[in-house]
Amino acid sequence: MARRRQDENAGELFTRRALVLGGAGLGAFGVLAARLYKLQILEAERYRGLSDDNQFNFQLLPPSRGRILDRNGTPLAENIDNFRLLLDPDQVDDLQGLLDRLGAIIPLSDDARQTIIKAVDRRSAFSTVVLAENLDWQAFAAANLHLPKLAGVRPEVGESRQYPSGTSMAHIVGYVGGVPEEAQTDEPLLRHPGFRIGRTGTEKALDGRLRGQAGALKVEVSARGRVVRELPDPATAAIAGDDITLTLDHRIQTFAANRLEGMSAAVCAIDIRSGAVPLLLSNPGFDPNLFANGISSPAYKALLDNDHKPLFNKVLGGTYPPASCFKPVVAMAALQHGVTDGKERIRCTGKTKLGDREFHCWRRKGHGPVDMLGAIGTSCDIYFYEMAKRLGIDRVHDAARVFGFGENFDLGLGGGNDGLVPNQAWKRARFGTSWSQGDTLISGIGQGYLSATPIQLAVMTARIASGRKVVPHLYSDVGQGIGGADGGFEDMALPTQHLAAVHAGMTAVCEAPWGTAFRLGGLDLGDIKMAGKSGTGQVRRISTQERDDRVRRNEELPWKLRDHALFVNYAPADEPRFALAIVVEHGGGGSSVAGPPARDILRELLKEDMKNTASNVPGEALGAENGA
Repeated sequence: MARRRQDENAGELFTRRALVLGGAGLGAFGVLAARLYKLQILEAERYRGLSDDNQFNFQLLPPSRGRILDRNGTPLAENIDNFRLLLDPDQVDDLQGLLDRLGAIIPLSDDARQTIIKAVDRRSAFSTVVLAENLDWQAFAAANLHLPKLAGVRPEVGESRQYPSGTSMAHIVGYVGGVPEEAQTDEPLLRHPGFRIGRTGTEKALDGRLRGQAGALKVEVSARGRVVRELPDPATAAIAGDDITLTLDHRIQTFAANRLEGMSAAVCAIDIRSGAVPLLLSNPGFDPNLFANGISSPAYKALLDNDHKPLFNKVLGGTYPPASCFKPVVAMAALQHGVTDGKERIRCTGKTKLGDREFHCWRRKGHGPVDMLGAIGTSCDIYFYEMAKRLGIDRVHDAARVFGFGENFDLGLGGGNDGLVPNQAWKRARFGTSWSQGDTLISGIGQGYLSATPIQLAVMTARIASGRKVVPHLYSDVGQGIGGADGGFEDMALPTQHLAAVHAGMTAVCEAPWGTAFRLGGLDLGDIKMAGKSGTGQVRRISTQERDDRVRRNEELPWKLRDHALFVNYAPADEPRFALAIVVEHGGGGSSVAGPPARDILRELLKEDMKNTASNVPGEALGAENGA
């Protein structure tokens, strides 16, 4: 009996335990089922997305950079394939070992290794580092063959910038370079490995238009992050940057660079009808390809140490005394204000006195009696001393501003210079002293405090030639609706007879037997005549003792003490089309040194224009005087 009750109690205990365990099991199963339901049904989309994120990834697709073209469609900046290797550092356990393995496959210098290590150390999270770029096909193929033992290495065919025109277009086209820290933003494109932005010239000025818009590429990756296959998505394709067309003519630019070889010079030409700039050259230039691919320290130092300043755009930023090239402006002001009728003769004996100070003409024996025509043609200093004295500095200042001096024509590139047009208020503010009449006389021949850029000299010439307020432009789309043969530029309201008088003087410079540039021989283009004005800008003061003994010739002086040679010209003289200005630094006499290349370049411009006109090419047409 006792045993039976004992068995019944044991059975009841087992049943209760079974029920508890079964209930617990059922509860656990219910919780598991509920969790599975939540994961597989309620949150299925979320975890499917997370799964896809582990399986798929999006790689940024940098856009093709827009090209830069000359006015005829010749590429000045274009893109070429860039075979390169990228590194995802988060997939690398032993960087030194990886670099050892990679160095056995492709050339990898010690400097390159250190650069990579530094880049990895300072990178932001999950960013990619450039291992090598601009590889030849053989090295790139070898690296691809050994990818299985190069964990974290990713091959890519990107683009590099190439500048086919080399040095002749360097200052205008500019170059691209890496994104500096101060320019980096949250924009993913700017953090893309090896991405380049414009650093100078048009590349910088219009970087936003040239850059384009990034796209994305969907790829399937392995557990270690290696790309298994690409899944292109047309909706996220990269959008290439805009092509930019300049008004420059590559052939004319190259001709000018060859013509000025060995000289430190600046030359600018303007299509008088449209304001287009077909030529803008600062010589010597530099090879922008060196910068696009990463210039070495010795090569960069050599450019910095060159006394001809190849990195500096002299056309826009260089300032020089305009010298006798300024005399037509003084002549125009003298006519405008009625201080002379142009026919009046001033006697030049070679010098004139103001108080106890003597002012000399470049021609020591003097020119004798000269009117305005003769004074411009022979570049008589005494005549223009007298005109400046009659006008006064404030009138000279105002006339200079009207013809473009003191205005920054940087063409949108930046780095331009205002030059300097002095007056009484300026000297008082600058030096705390009063303006003297001697200062006025010196200003009348383009010397003293007065300074101008070569592009200002070209603008001056274009405005004198046309009587219109010509404004230069460099980009074809910017120039639409500006100027043109219909007289779109503002008329300067200069009396026809005044313009004719100055035109006659500038034509006499080149065409009259007594003109200072007659020995140039003209343009040799049939009946087409050239008008111009030469100038010699002094960079040193000639002492009274040296003047009494013998003024030393430029060839006897160190290069940096020699005079600057200047020449401005336009043609055809009777129907002006192109205006040009050239400055040869420390070149010597204006008509003897700057005159010949100015004539030759202007001739090429006219020949190119005549050829285009004859063939109906569409689009915008192309658009020694010693001490004077």
